[in-house]
Amino acid sequence: MDYSIDLKRHGLAHIMAQAIQDNFPGTKIATGPYTEDGFYYDFDFGDVEFSENDFKKIEKSMKKIISQNQDFQMFEVSYDEAREILKTMWEEFKIELVDRLESWEFKNKEKITGRISFYINTWKGGKVSEVQEFLKQKGFWDFSGMDGDQVRNLKFIDMCTGPHVASTSALDANSFKLARVAWAYWLGNAENNQLTRIYAYAFENKEALDKHLHMLAEAKKRDHRILWKKLKLFTTSDLVGSWLPLMQPKGMIIRKAIEEYLWDLHKNRWYDRVWTPHLAKEELYQKSGHAGKYLEDMFSVYGGTSKENFFLKPMNCPHHMQIFADNQFSYRDMPIRYFEPATVYRDEKTGQLSGLTRVRSITQDDGHLFCRVSQIQEEVWAIVEIVKEFYKTFGLLDGYWVSLSVRDPETPEKYIGWNDVWEIAEKSLEEAAKAQGLNYREMPGEAAFYGPKLDFMFQDAIGREWQLATIQCDFNQPNRFALSFKNEENEDEQPVVIHRAISGSLERFMGIMIEHFAGTFPLWLAPEQVRLVPVAENFADYAFDVKKKLESQWIRVTVDASSDSLNKKVRNAEQMHVNYILVVGEEEVTKSTVSVRNYKTKDQNTMNQAEFMSMVQKEIQEKSL
Repeated sequence: MDYSIDLKRHGLAHIMAQAIQDNFPGTKIATGPYTEDGFYYDFDFGDVEFSENDFKKIEKSMKKIISQNQDFQMFEVSYDEAREILKTMWEEFKIELVDRLESWEFKNKEKITGRISFYINTWKGGKVSEVQEFLKQKGFWDFSGMDGDQVRNLKFIDMCTGPHVASTSALDANSFKLARVAWAYWLGNAENNQLTRIYAYAFENKEALDKHLHMLAEAKKRDHRILWKKLKLFTTSDLVGSWLPLMQPKGMIIRKAIEEYLWDLHKNRWYDRVWTPHLAKEELYQKSGHAGKYLEDMFSVYGGTSKENFFLKPMNCPHHMQIFADNQFSYRDMPIRYFEPATVYRDEKTGQLSGLTRVRSITQDDGHLFCRVSQIQEEVWAIVEIVKEFYKTFGLLDGYWVSLSVRDPETPEKYIGWNDVWEIAEKSLEEAAKAQGLNYREMPGEAAFYGPKLDFMFQDAIGREWQLATIQCDFNQPNRFALSFKNEENEDEQPVVIHRAISGSLERFMGIMIEHFAGTFPLWLAPEQVRLVPVAENFADYAFDVKKKLESQWIRVTVDASSDSLNKKVRNAEQMHVNYILVVGEEEVTKSTVSVRNYKTKDQNTMNQAEFMSMVQKEIQEKSL
């Protein structure tokens, strides 16, 4: 039978728990779900110290269990029977789960099953009925003295809702690897017991696991949190605040180049640039509906002579609504397109923050289009063209897909607006996705609270997936702000608002790009494009003369005139990922040439100054990878 990877990961979580209890008797087990790339299980080892040094032993035990072709068999008991079994096992965490489930059912007057399921692992041929009989007759956690055919098959038992693979024979013993040890509070409450969480990677087979491990090793080498410090792109300061990055001059070069490229893609499509302040009164976000959904993630600003309550803006759309509202537009003016690369602020939870990819100050390349329903498809089409051109430039277009993020029909309270409006918005985006031939998948529950969206998912150089560009269709905020324009009958007509961001946020995009390019940027983005390295001090004047010529063409260039050896100078330039390293000595001075070393390709050749300058200018203008 062909089992899903999630079922296999769940089975491996049970096998790890069995191996842990085999090697560390008395260990208590908590919960162990599958994850995106494997699984984890939480344990209470008591006074015993568990570390990654124990991984090899546990992995060996897990492989032995798999080789035994143990069956996974399920049986159900009442709440009281479950508690009796768990008391015998000294599994206090599982008992609490039984109590919480029974309490929830009582409180909600909803009897789901009134039963608790257990999964047992047995040797091949074990019968669940025999094991159940055994559980009734004997304190079952003590396996000693189990001579008879009836119960010697029982190997492991765990309270679990399932489902599971039928047998460990469905699992590849070489498809998993224990990853790391972490700490977790029981039920996520800091007042509860601190548990040991063991993470593991698990995939369909060894080949898929090895591919993932290779990706992780590459990711470690590319980690932007290391490279940004090494390359002096950003700075963080405890005095400023955590996850509020400060851009160094080199980081600003990259950021400004991306921002200018984004504007180049928009200005010829008739966007207008606007600017809005960094804070606003609470009433703005009450009107937009954000206060009811995002208030706990917003930074409040109190005081001042006005004694009014302000918030740092968490998004730009309510501000842009005010700009539109202060104009008188007719149907002939539509669509109206605003573009603003603006910084917004969100009080993200500490556990969610990471380097540049999740920060508290977020600069969005934000845009809002005000259009008619009949114009939605054409406008989405134009935005998709921008998205494709932008990500092709960065080498990210291959293998992308699009999430058509719609409402979750089970939780209507999460959204604002009328059902018929949502249906129009969702249908409009799906029709646009079909018309553009996008590789899209409908994802219920992923919509914004005010409307559905198209989220673009891209793979970086080592295969990791990132959600970056987004296009969102909004009928609700124009209604809340009573926006209108005059139609052909000179009557007020409500516009649709299309929210769009191409890079997502500049900080996150830059963090991803640092890792995508492993710190060696395409020349048009590189903070230091060229470094001249004189072989000796007497060739420094020639190096500075070449530097002046390159700078006249706006090429970013430095000279290493230090007393270091040639090898050290070249090595220093390579460590800073300088694209072109130009070595100049007696021969270069005599012939007015430069010895060119391409850091990315490792090619080396000699070129005259004009030839090199022309090559570099062409590479910059074409935004070559």
